[in-house]
Amino acid sequence: MKKIKELFNLKGKNALVTGSSRGIGKGIALGLAEYGANVMVHHYDSKRDHAEQTLNEINAFGVKSGLVFADLTDRHAADLIYNASRDIFKGIDILVLNASIQVRDPWDQITYNDFRRQTDINIGSTIWLIQKFVPYMKRNNWGRVITIGSVQQHRPHPEMLVYSATKMAMINMVRSLSPSFGKSGITINNIAPGVILTNRNKQALSNDQYAKHVLNKIPVGYFGESNDCAGLAILLSSDAGRYITGSDLLVDGGMNVSQ
Repeated sequence: MKKIKELFNLKGKNALVTGSSRGIGKGIALGLAEYGANVMVHHYDSKRDHAEQTLNEINAFGVKSGLVFADLTDRHAADLIYNASRDIFKGIDILVLNASIQVRDPWDQITYNDFRRQTDINIGSTIWLIQKFVPYMKRNNWGRVITIGSVQQHRPHPEMLVYSATKMAMINMVRSLSPSFGKSGITINNIAPGVILTNRNKQALSNDQYAKHVLNKIPVGYFGESNDCAGLAILLSSDAGRYITGSDLLVDGGMNVSQ
């Protein structure tokens, strides 16, 4: 039997993290690289220099890396990402579906384009990428799929109706797929972050009054950082997490249970 420390070793595994040029995705990508995984970086709405900086930080761990740009609203995005990763790695063992967008609007001002963009990226790309990458995992009888949800699954924001609905849909995808993946050595789980200090959230939290209002809902009394999600992603990606599947795991400082 392996020692616990050895179970976390990801050396020789190939990972793809969508939306990994910054924020939670970057934190997870760097965490996987630190534990030995080769990492494919994906970006789609940020400056290329952010993605290249992430790539440089991954390379510092002495692992193999790659970079792909793809707009996840494009119907061919999954094929593009799959082909780019296949050119660099023989296949992907760990698929982290982190990329998403949120549009803040009252329910009666939601536009058709904003609805489609959020559903295409948050739900659609999740399905298409799973379809492309899971067959390789099945052939190897080993694989990890991690979706990144949100505390809004449990505490939906009144001005992010579509976003919170797409994140709740992710849980049902995980639950639907876990039984059919299990016998192929593949686990699939959802990580639901709370208020993490990403660029997206920092802008909203720059309003001191709003930041205080949000902080009062977090029992631990502080906002999270990307590494708070990376630790759990490493567990779920490794053999240490092999007996966890079909789960929705919150990293939110207790926000989902606060009054």
